[in-house]
Amino acid sequence: MQTKAKEVTQKHEDYHHIDRPIAILGAGNMGSALMKGIINAKLTPPKKIIACDVNPVKLQALASEWKVRTTLDIKEAVKESDILLLCVKPQTLTKVLELMKESIRPNHLVISIVAGMRIAFIQQMLGTNLGIVRTMPNIAATVDEGAAAVAFGKHVTVEQQKIAKSIFEAVGEVVVVTEDQLDAVTGLSGSGPAYIYMVIEALIDGGVKMGLARDISTKLAIQTVLGSAKLAKSSGLHPAILRDQVTTPGGTTINAIHELESHGLRSMLIDAVATATRRSEELSKLMNNL
Repeated sequence: MQTKAKEVTQKHEDYHHIDRPIAILGAGNMGSALMKGIINAKLTPPKKIIACDVNPVKLQALASEWKVRTTLDIKEAVKESDILLLCVKPQTLTKVLELMKESIRPNHLVISIVAGMRIAFIQQMLGTNLGIVRTMPNIAATVDEGAAAVAFGKHVTVEQQKIAKSIFEAVGEVVVVTEDQLDAVTGLSGSGPAYIYMVIEALIDGGVKMGLARDISTKLAIQTVLGSAKLAKSSGLHPAILRDQVTTPGGTTINAIHELESHGLRSMLIDAVATATRRSEELSKLMNNL
């Protein structure tokens, strides 16, 4: 049987190798996760990665652990790189783009994970026909199980598309969408981890209510969600088919499902995605001055 390590190595060999200098502008949770994914997948060597942040202590820790270059100077990071990963907060993006503009080159690839900030806004701020990719990853990228959707600007080349996809494939699954679909992606997979955490929390409390110790209930609930998701992904079967496989006539599961349906679990989750999508649309319009 092939070991997990060999499987990971094989997966990494399938990536589109970049081998070009990459600047990560904003080395927070997501920026650091993408940096680690790039290194672990051997997309480009650590010596070609520049982490840029306002926190020197954080940069020192990243340099020590991952052997990447670091700088506090955005202009320097841009000058020294071909690929720019924008991982800053939305409220600081305008200032960052103003600093970037002085050092930007036509062949730069700009990849933004900044929530709500549209390609047209970034294009306008940088004032050149750059290849710009906008993406919505989620927090699970920090454990290499992320779900990311990427949207390509009109100047993005085929080669740049491959580069962008490889970066996010290094930390999870990637789908390609049009930019107008990113608000729905935000409502589903961007905010989705919060919904699942609430489900896990409720399952834990259910186990405790019925007499299980909290640590036991926690372990069982988390593994149940993890295993169920893994089975759904690996089998390729529709979730309804998998549900039917564990639902016997007159048994415990069908009675529990009836209870969930009677309280509108399905409708509540659908409404949650729709509500988050609408809020994402509202925030995007505000941030882009539309």
